[in-house]
Parts: sequence; structure tokens; C-alpha cells
Amino acid sequence: MPNKKFPLTREQVEDLSRRWPTPFHIYDEAAIIANVKKLQAAFAWTEFKEFFAVKATPNPFIMKMLHRVGVGADCSSLPELLLAEKVGITGEEIMFTSNDTPAEEFRKAKELGAIINFDDLSHLPFYEKEVGPLPELVCFRYNPGPAKAGNLIIGKPEEAKYGFTRDQLFTGYRYCRDKGVKRFGLHTMVASNELDSGYFVETAEILFRLVIELSRELGITFEFVNLGGGIGIPYRPEEEPVDLEKTGAAIREKYDEIIVSGGQPPLKLYLECGRMVTGPYGWLVTRARHLKKTYKNYLGVDATMANLMRPALYGAYHHITVLGKENEPTTETYDVTGSLCENNDKFAIDRKLPPVEPGDLLVIHDAGAHGHAMGFNYNGKLRSAELLLRPDGEIIEIRRAETIADHFATLDFEKLEEF
Repeated sequence: MPNKKFPLTREQVEDLSRRWPTPFHIYDEAAIIANVKKLQAAFAWTEFKEFFAVKATPNPFIMKMLHRVGVGADCSSLPELLLAEKVGITGEEIMFTSNDTPAEEFRKAKELGAIINFDDLSHLPFYEKEVGPLPELVCFRYNPGPAKAGNLIIGKPEEAKYGFTRDQLFTGYRYCRDKGVKRFGLHTMVASNELDSGYFVETAEILFRLVIELSRELGITFEFVNLGGGIGIPYRPEEEPVDLEKTGAAIREKYDEIIVSGGQPPLKLYLECGRMVTGPYGWLVTRARHLKKTYKNYLGVDATMANLMRPALYGAYHHITVLGKENEPTTETYDVTGSLCENNDKFAIDRKLPPVEPGDLLVIHDAGAHGHAMGFNYNGKLRSAELLLRPDGEIIEIRRAETIADHFATLDFEKLEEF
């Protein structure tokens, strides 16, 4: 099986672990920036903007380095809005896409001047009642239902909790038009971790045709369409990444065919990718702790699914490298496990690896998105540190590891004495 790349040697990681004990996440700044620039180049034929999905890797250092190259923030909660604000991302560089949204989050989005992407028709009168007049720029999230197939992670669009139906779009935009709103956008997000580039071309075609219909029937003009995120990454070594250049060119053909030929004003094109931007360039580094031989061979490591829960949650594949043994034959079969009191606390099942000894360092690949972000404290496990490999080779800490004091900080032990 082909190997995946990791930018550090075993000796370098051993040195790192003296300062930052395993487990920890580490990200490659230069690789992330080069990757997002490829995305931007693929859509340079139009006025394009990427809004990084903060939920994927909600770290201000990651957000700031992306903002330096023109990337905005896709936010879905108050803390994510506050993170964007602290990084210096404000105004229409924020796309606020939420659901079941509380009033205080709408208020903060309005205060920041964010593009508010409404998830439901009922949110319009709710916003007016709780926040005030509708925003100058209004965007709706479209759920195409059975008109568009979903994929494994998100499932069938008609069974998803997100977005407006087609008929509700016409009702909602008409309502906003009649309230005096002049600026409009359209958004959808119906897939996650999709490697078929044709899926995104089809999504673009659906939105472009909807823009034509809505514009003609309602007499409104759209400024942008947001195709959402969902561009996948090759978690398995034998998989190929989405060809961004080919995808951008194919979407351009649909744009020219539908928007340009239809006599529509130019449309800005937005994406809100998270996984494909940082995912391949972040790793979870962990150390082998125990080898257990019962009915199977269990390789116990010091990370748990509290550090990376995708394998337990989705049965997702993450490639694993044993540092220093990259070229050795994979003669052993292991379940790679953490120490949680849950039997699904596994990073791999029946995984072929070279022989592993306690103390060996393992790298779990493609953990740069939806990894640390999905952490939790079950069993009192503490979230690990996040490190950043700078372009000059320097490694800095961008989030310290949690401590026992952090874990107990919300508990009132003085009151306990009186209990």
C-alpha cells in the first residue's frame, strides 16, 4: 500500500514530545496556504471568495493565516463569530450559516455586518421581532430534497434538518423584496467529503438555474451563489483528490451556459470549504502504550477518540504511519485503540501495520479538520495541544493542552464543602 507523507522525522517528533507530550495535533502552514491558493486559482475566472468553515479547525492562528490570503470565515455559532472578530474578520467576510438560531447569535451577526444565511422561512419574522429590520443583504439556504442526492455523511437532503424547500425560496425572497431588501444571495450544502467533482458541477447548475427562475419571477437581482463546502479529501492512500482546476473549469462552462447566456448580471461565487483546506495537512501524533493479545491484537495508544472521533462516529478510515518504520513490511494486524471505557474507541480495526513496540510513535493522517474540533471530555480525558509548523521550519504552540485545573474549573468545590 502506498504511504502518506508526514513532514517530520521520528527524531524530530521525539524532540517535540519532550516539550509537548503526546498526543498532539500538528498542522503544516505552508502546505495549507498552497492548498487554498490552488482553490482560489481554480475559480479566478470569476469574483470568488472562500469562507473557511470554522467548525473544521476553530483555531485563531489557522484562521488568521488564511485571512492573510483573502479567506473569510463561515461561522455557525456565537463563539465562532467571536473567534472571527478576534482574528479581524468582520463584515461581509463572514458568512453566518446556522440553524435553530437563538436571537443573540443573529444580533452578533448583525453587529459584525456578517452575511446572514437564513435556514428557515420562520426565521424571517423571528429576526424582525427579536433583532430588528431584515438585513440589507439576505441569503437563504436551499434544501433540494429528492431533486438532489446526498451522500453517506449528510444523508438524503429530504431527511436533513437544513434549509428551505424550493417553494419556500419563492415565498421567502418575495417577503424580503416586499420588505425593501435589495441585495440577495443563494446557498446550498448537500454533501460532505465528496470526491466526485461532477457532484459540485451539478450543484452549481441547480443554483444557477434557480437564480434565473427566482430573478425572473420576483424581479430581484442576485449578487452571489454559495455552493457550500463538501469537497472531500483522499483519506485512503489509493484515493485521488478532487481535481480543483477541472472542477472550476466545468462550473465555468455551466456559468457561461446559464448565467451569461441568460443575460443575468455577473454573479460572485462563494465556497465554504473546511475539510479540503486543512484536513490533509494536519496530523494526530500519538505513542504506543500497550500491546494486548486476546482474541485479537490490540495496539493501545495514548490518544483516544476524544482527540479524533471520526473513526468511532462514522467508521471513517484514517491512514496510520509508524514513524521510523515507514518502509517495513506490514506483517501484523491490529485494532488501534484508546483508553476510553467505550469499545468503539478505536482508530482502526484489523489494520495491517509493521510490528509495533510500546514507545513507538504513530501518526494518524488527515486529522487537520474535524479532529481536535470534535474533542470532548468523557472519562475526564483532556484535550491535547495544537502545534503549527511554520514555513521556516519553526514549530509553535497554537493551543496548549488542557490541564486538570481546566477540567475542574466549572466545578465549585467550596460549595461542595457546605453540601
